[in-house]
Amino acid sequence: MPGTFDRTRGKALTREVSPEFVEAVSGFFNTRAPDFDAARGAQEAYFAALRAHGTEVVTLPVLTGYPDCSFTEDTAIIIDDKAVIPNLGHPSRDGEQDSIAEFLADDFEIARMPAGATLDGGDVVFYDDRFLVGVSTRTNREGADFLAAHANQAGIGTQLFDVPDTALHLTTICSSPRPGTMVAAEGQLKPEDLAFAEEVVWVPNEEGYAANTIAYGDRIIIADDYPKARRLMLDAGFSITTVDMTEFREVDASLTCLSV
Repeated sequence: MPGTFDRTRGKALTREVSPEFVEAVSGFFNTRAPDFDAARGAQEAYFAALRAHGTEVVTLPVLTGYPDCSFTEDTAIIIDDKAVIPNLGHPSRDGEQDSIAEFLADDFEIARMPAGATLDGGDVVFYDDRFLVGVSTRTNREGADFLAAHANQAGIGTQLFDVPDTALHLTTICSSPRPGTMVAAEGQLKPEDLAFAEEVVWVPNEEGYAANTIAYGDRIIIADDYPKARRLMLDAGFSITTVDMTEFREVDASLTCLSV
């Protein structure tokens, strides 16, 4: 329906983890070098979780020279039959979006962002009638405004957020798993920021990584090993599948980063 975002994930576009993964950009969660083999195993478990929820997984090959290439969420924002292709916010990632645009061009109208504007798809949270867009170290106001213009053409509103310095992306600290509901990390966003939501599940900031969810109505996928967040979401009526995201967390990546 025009003006309402459909959370249904019929298809997910992904990319294999690069052997250069250890060189991926990090600066928030990292405590050690990530393990490539463990990351590949975790990615396969992620794919299996998506498929178990009815999502077709399309996997592109490694993009040589781009350690972050498996984080396809950042490279495109799908709005109906249009793919908005951003200029990525970190210079080392510039170029990843080109191969994604080439792949999507057969099925979507491509809208390329103008020079000077930057945006990572990780700064876009899809809510019922609007896109929540974070202005961050990766997404500038020009990029947010460009996306907003295309969303508005589709009858979808936008709401801008200032992403705190303690978070990489807006999706790092919140998500919207079902209509009317937000899941958010305490201390990262204020209650008044989410006043539009009918329900907010606040997870403890120390487990805020689990606020990033993949949703299928009342069924959700979250990162493993966040027991307090898991209990709060169970109490909110969700059934939960967990995926080990330890290696991806070391390079500041969350669940949604791995697909678009």
